[in-house]
Amino acid sequence: MTLRHSLWLALAFVATASLSAKKTTEAYLFTYFTGNAPEQEQICYAISDDGWNYTPLNNGQPIIASKDIARTGCVRDPHILRGEDGYFYMVVTDMKSSLGWSSNRGIVLMRSKDMVHWKTSTVHFPERYAGTMFAHVTRVWAPQTIYDELTGRYIVYFSILTDDGSCPYDRVYWAYANKDFTDIGTPHLLFDMGSASIDTDIVRDDEGLLHIFFKTEGSRQKGIKQFVAKDFYKGKTWELQPGWCQDTDKAVEGAGVFRLHDGTWVLMYDCYTSGHYQFCKSSDLKVFKQVQDTKTEGAFTPRHGTVIAITAKEKARLLKAFPNK
Repeated sequence: MTLRHSLWLALAFVATASLSAKKTTEAYLFTYFTGNAPEQEQICYAISDDGWNYTPLNNGQPIIASKDIARTGCVRDPHILRGEDGYFYMVVTDMKSSLGWSSNRGIVLMRSKDMVHWKTSTVHFPERYAGTMFAHVTRVWAPQTIYDELTGRYIVYFSILTDDGSCPYDRVYWAYANKDFTDIGTPHLLFDMGSASIDTDIVRDDEGLLHIFFKTEGSRQKGIKQFVAKDFYKGKTWELQPGWCQDTDKAVEGAGVFRLHDGTWVLMYDCYTSGHYQFCKSSDLKVFKQVQDTKTEGAFTPRHGTVIAITAKEKARLLKAFPNK
């Protein structure tokens, strides 16, 4: 059994978990950060009943202080996952953008039973991978987590860039997390487009096909592309789709894909130079049409984040823990 085969089985489980979640959930939780100032590089929550319109919790303030969980004192790009063991998992970029876009050296791993209280650990690549190419990272961006059904382990994937020439442009890697979700193992290359690729998000459709979304920065038009694959092996099974996924000509990043209870797929992304977040819908994960923009102003100012479906009990717990006063 190869590592790639194991990873393919992990991704096959994503769709199954998504379909079962639709039967028991009735609302949506959006985890996000709000801007590039240190006080904005924090994890925030917002809740929605329809998946399109969100109300921030805790008066729009962070649900956990970045200074308490990150080496830089700031975090970005939160990704949340409902685990198969009763836990929730979150991973974030450990970065203070005021230090520069090549200043981050690691990620934060988080685990919780209730999405209120989190146990956290940092993975600082120069220390964790001393003596390897990964000790030379200048950024480790937008980590996400999936579950590997074969091994019962969690996989974290992310893009990296190094300053020693070993990774001269952003490439996407993956690594197994340990049992307690406090560390990750040796990273392996996930894919290489031949030019910078960041912000990867992976879902599986009803036909069992993988849809691997990512932002490419290696062409004159930067935007969200996707691979469609019958399995996780590289080569002929990976088909790069024509065109762009975003339904805009504006600069975009931070693609996040999730499914509504009625089966509609939602692609959301950060129109980071235009001052709004855009939500699109699709029935087939091929054609995405804009539904609405969320202006990044007022109480709800989302930046790159992710959405999961939640139950009525979980919604009530979050509203109680993080009320708007």
